[in-house]
Amino acid sequence: MPKLLRFLGLSQAGPGDRSQQADEALDPIAEALEGLEPDRARFFAAFAYVLTRVAGADLQIEGSETESMVETLAELTGIDEPEARLAIEIAQSRMEDLEATHNYLITREFGKLSDTAEKIQLLECLYAVAAADGVITGDESNEVASIAQEIGLSREDAIALRSRFREKLAEFRRLRGED
Repeated sequence: MPKLLRFLGLSQAGPGDRSQQADEALDPIAEALEGLEPDRARFFAAFAYVLTRVAGADLQIEGSETESMVETLAELTGIDEPEARLAIEIAQSRMEDLEATHNYLITREFGKLSDTAEKIQLLECLYAVAAADGVITGDESNEVASIAQEIGLSREDAIALRSRFREKLAEFRRLRGED
């Protein structure tokens, strides 16, 4: 039964197990950010992982979304583009390889590592990445709302940021008869 629970993402892992699971996902990304001090590398590793989580919410990561994530990470960290690209590629690989419970654990880790301004900045970046391919799908929008809650932001914060991207939201595009 424990294997089935782990497979379903319902295992009753203790706090140490959760920390080890977060480390399993974040350590390879943080190592790619070698130009940063360890605490900032872990912070941006979680940031990169969460960006990837939203880009993959609709089960496909477009090239434009990858480019947006690379540019965002390079700009925020001050690292060069090849290093940012490597970190994003590792984040994408880790997200694909690990159980869905890691998404929640990594997002909660980001919430612990960040202040309110950094959380809001993450949400802005999440919407920008989701919009990079021209449309924010319902799945992507819902994923951003879930992330906002997981990092400790209010629903109102997420809605306020979402309204800035109204023209890219799939549900409003359909209402206007656009594809």
